[in-house]
Amino acid sequence: MIENKLKILALGAHPDDVELGAAGTLAKHIAAGDKCGIVDFTKGELGTRGTPELRVEEANAAGDILGVSARENLGLRDGYITNDEESQLKVIEMIRKYQPEILLINAPNDRHPDHGAASELSVRASFLAGLRKIETFENGKAQEPWRPKVVYHYIQYYDLEPDFIVDISGHLDAKLKSIMAYGSQFYDPNSTEPKTVISSEGFFKSLESRAEEWGRQIYRQHGEGFIKERRLGVASLDGFI
Repeated sequence: MIENKLKILALGAHPDDVELGAAGTLAKHIAAGDKCGIVDFTKGELGTRGTPELRVEEANAAGDILGVSARENLGLRDGYITNDEESQLKVIEMIRKYQPEILLINAPNDRHPDHGAASELSVRASFLAGLRKIETFENGKAQEPWRPKVVYHYIQYYDLEPDFIVDISGHLDAKLKSIMAYGSQFYDPNSTEPKTVISSEGFFKSLESRAEEWGRQIYRQHGEGFIKERRLGVASLDGFI
């Protein structure tokens, strides 16, 4: 067992992807004592608002709000995420470093093309990370192969149909606070930067509305939806709520 092993590792094409799609679920697991981490693929350097340096600062602040045990940035090119060998190896190194049981990844299809590209890259890397003959190293030491038990896609801008919904009642505030840590990206009536689709007040309100709607569907206050990568199984019917 490695010292920095995580229960959940969440991957995102850009800083704020994970917060938008899965922060409530991470907050719930962290409150229960599970160690969780986030790896951002890019610094969001092509974003209309903010700067790469500011985005990294905001990401670290958001991680502190959620209480994640680790947060890293791979430095891939924003807007040009590709499912090539070099990128796969970088993601494999992170999976092997943290040995997560659960891997959360970008939506399989979304408004920003990087989201779908990051999803494909993450799926490929999560499988390859378990192959012993692919060699990766950390601080000069060979890493052990590791494959997460399950891979789930969080849902982002597009209103995709979830395969299951996680009850995040009591953790929506932490989710919204972590999102608002990205002050350069989301609603700020005093901002002089160009307006974007996600910087509107309506977009921020829609996040809470979506959480309420998903909660309503499972007879809870708030929820977050996820899409399975492969068929799900439960130990017994008690696994459902």
